[in-house]
Amino acid sequence: MNARNYQAVVTAPGFALGVCCNDDEVTHIDFLEPRPEQAPTTALAAETVRQLQAYLADPDFVFSLPLQPAGTHFQRRVWEQIAAIPGGRTETYGQLAKNLKNAPRAVGQACGANPYPVVVPCHRVIASSGAGDKKLGGFARERGGFLLEVKRWLLTHENADCVTASEH
Repeated sequence: MNARNYQAVVTAPGFALGVCCNDDEVTHIDFLEPRPEQAPTTALAAETVRQLQAYLADPDFVFSLPLQPAGTHFQRRVWEQIAAIPGGRTETYGQLAKNLKNAPRAVGQACGANPYPVVVPCHRVIASSGAGDKKLGGFARERGGFLLEVKRWLLTHENADCVTASEH
């Protein structure tokens, strides 16, 4: 992961979220290994922390953060599709690819490039087949380990339709 200068760090169960922003927009959110919270250094960082903490307390929370435009035209189209997936639901890479008339691998790459995880809920995109970790697919350009555990936690937090008792 990139070493960034975070304006805040939010702790979550088993991970942390690093927040980067300028005066007007959130520019990046990163999944981090567990670490202590870092108090917000700007008003927008404080609002981002408030909203992330509200989501961590209530998976039905709806974000309303100003996000800096980022990514290619195709990536933005994928992120719009992801943002439309309701909490507690999942969509497959294949179905998103079909909706966008593109390939599942391209959708997966766009998911991995998402600069606003949790806010743009790429964790709600899963593989079309398999069980356990194989059904979850990759996450944030990783195929397993720490970030896959974060994805599992987020989906369990939302009571997502793909998470079964055997996967908890």
